[in-house]
Amino acid sequence: MQSKVDTGNRPSDEELKALSDSFDPKQPQDVLAYALERYFPKIVLACSFGAEDVALVDMIHRINPRTPLFYLDTDFLFQETYDLRDRIVARYGLLPSQVIQVKSLLTPEAQAARYGEALWSRDPDQCCHLRKIEPLTRVLGDYAAWITGIRRDQAPTRANAGLVEWDKKFELVKFNPLAYWTDADVWAYIRVQEVPYNPLHDRHYPSIGCTHCTAPVQPGDDPRSGRWKNFAKTECGLHK
Repeated sequence: MQSKVDTGNRPSDEELKALSDSFDPKQPQDVLAYALERYFPKIVLACSFGAEDVALVDMIHRINPRTPLFYLDTDFLFQETYDLRDRIVARYGLLPSQVIQVKSLLTPEAQAARYGEALWSRDPDQCCHLRKIEPLTRVLGDYAAWITGIRRDQAPTRANAGLVEWDKKFELVKFNPLAYWTDADVWAYIRVQEVPYNPLHDRHYPSIGCTHCTAPVQPGDDPRSGRWKNFAKTECGLHK
């Protein structure tokens, strides 16, 4: 049995590394079972409704169907993403209180008035801060731990992600149950369990964000190359 950490105190890096290492030979469901047993109800899934996240929704539903999720509604999501949200809610019988919509304090109109039109085309970092980072900071303040769908092979910025780690940016425990999984692992799970997924994935969108900053990717190219094209940016800042 893994050692447990006190949800009321900041666990040491040593404790978290030992805990993370203890899951190395195990499956994502083992990480989730521990996380939900230890931290529920002060734990939440960050869900962008991408392939990794819907797989986690399915896994979590089988362990603790009362677990909440949140999604960052930037007001610029694809209609397919909103449609998938509704399919996921219906498929798993999620209550309104379990599906937390998190939005910027600024409407798109207020953002344009303050920062100029099409901020994403001039300063995508600022746009992400306003529509993602600040809202995320607000929602995570209510929790002791969060669950993400990041994988090590998604990008160099994620290559060292642990299964369990301390999130220095948001100051809470972060669980990355799929850290060691490959894209093929994720899709095998989705197909076997018949998990609903975003049809944009079938149209060469491996990573799906906002309509203004997401483009299709040619087979064989970096899966995140369709995000923020024409910028060096590859992360919105949530996982740095």
